[in-house]
Amino acid sequence: MFYYVNGTVAHMEPYLAVIDCGGVGYACKTTQYTLSRLKNGEQAMLYTHLHVREELFELYGFATQRELQCFQMLLGVSGVGPKAALAILSSVTPEGLAAAIVTENEKALTGAPGVGKRIAQRIILELKDKLSKDQLYGTAGERFQGGDPALPEDKAGEAAAALGVLGYGPAEISQALKGIPVEELPLEDVIKQALKKMVK
Repeated sequence: MFYYVNGTVAHMEPYLAVIDCGGVGYACKTTQYTLSRLKNGEQAMLYTHLHVREELFELYGFATQRELQCFQMLLGVSGVGPKAALAILSSVTPEGLAAAIVTENEKALTGAPGVGKRIAQRIILELKDKLSKDQLYGTAGERFQGGDPALPEDKAGEAAAALGVLGYGPAEISQALKGIPVEELPLEDVIKQALKKMVK
C-alpha cells in the first residue's frame, strides 16, 4: 500500500519516528539504527511496511531497503512478530543478521531484548533452510576454484550464503565478491563490501 513516506521528521522516541508529509503525520515504528540516521526538523524518506493484524494497522519505516527486506524476512519466521524483528534489527545490522544466520551464531540474535534461544534457533533454521545447497556451497566453490585460488572456499561460501539470505542471486553474488580480499576480512565486512558494490 505504502512504498515509502517522504517528509519532515516531526517527532522521535524509542522505536518510533513521525514523518510529516504535507501536514499529515505518519507514525512509523522503526529500529534504533534508522532513528540514529534521523534528525528532528530535517527531511527524511523511510521505506515502509504496513502490518495488518485483525483491526490493527501499523506502519513500519526503515532508512534502507535492505533493512526493510530483513524485517519482512524475519516476519516470515514462525513465532517472530514485528516487535521481535525490530529488536533484532536494532541490535544487529542486516549484514550482521545474514552472517549470524549462515554461521549459526545464536548469541548475535539473543542479544536483542525479548529474543530467547528458541526464537534465535528458529530464525537460523528457517532462514538458512531457504538457501539451496548449490547456493551455499556449489556456486561459491566453483566460482573460486576457477577464478582466484587465493580465496578460501569456506569463507567465500559463507559470504555467498549470507548474501543469498539477503535476497541476491548467484550471478550478482559472484560479480560482487570479485576483487574483495575475503581471506583478510571478517565475514561481516566482506558482506558489507559486496553490498556496496551491488548498490552502485
